[in-house]
Amino acid sequence: MTSSTAIEDVLREKILKDPETLLEDADIMNALVAANEKSLGGNIVDLRGIAMQRLEARLDRLEDTHRSVIAAAYENLAGTNQIHRAVLRLLEATRFDTFLSDLGGDVANILRVDCVRLVLETESDSEDPVIQKMGDVLSMAETGFVNAYLRRGRNGPVRQVTLRQIKAEDGGVYGDKGDYIRSEACLRLDLGAKRLPGMLLLGAEDPHLFTPQQGTDLLTFFAGVFERSMRRWLG
Repeated sequence: MTSSTAIEDVLREKILKDPETLLEDADIMNALVAANEKSLGGNIVDLRGIAMQRLEARLDRLEDTHRSVIAAAYENLAGTNQIHRAVLRLLEATRFDTFLSDLGGDVANILRVDCVRLVLETESDSEDPVIQKMGDVLSMAETGFVNAYLRRGRNGPVRQVTLRQIKAEDGGVYGDKGDYIRSEACLRLDLGAKRLPGMLLLGAEDPHLFTPQQGTDLLTFFAGVFERSMRRWLG
């Protein structure tokens, strides 16, 4: 081997001293494998090189899956903490008007939604001045409104939690903010025996905040806590 092609002494000594550095560098290993295949000629198939390529591709897929699982775990943990904070904030209220105020204020901020509406079905006059004093969060509706709103003209059972995107013309229940709401979480509330159902609406301007593909476990838990709190207030 001539001096022009020989590895410099300093570089050779460094490689011999710490060969693991080369093994950990994917680009260098790929270059060495390619050089080895080139030296074999075009008529020889290097099965070892092919196996390494496949193993490398599989490793890349495993790393991507690993990152996705970790990201999903962190997202789920963050969502759990978010729901727990919202529940604790709800339980702090000692009066119903404070409960509604917190629902449209701190709780909405914790859940990162732009609008919250509590819809209760009633057979009485929704223009009752006592009801009007409860603020914008509480809305009264006629009997059957909740199930009709959740179904939107479709047949089938009504789920406790419905996540979907909506258009401006569908956001009338949100009042003045209805023109901006583009996705919502609808939580059907069982308020107890001999009581009409209710519904908690979480509206967002982000059309992708609530979509049908998302899981509903945390919101189902939140709905369970909320309806139990409502039974206490109504009782």
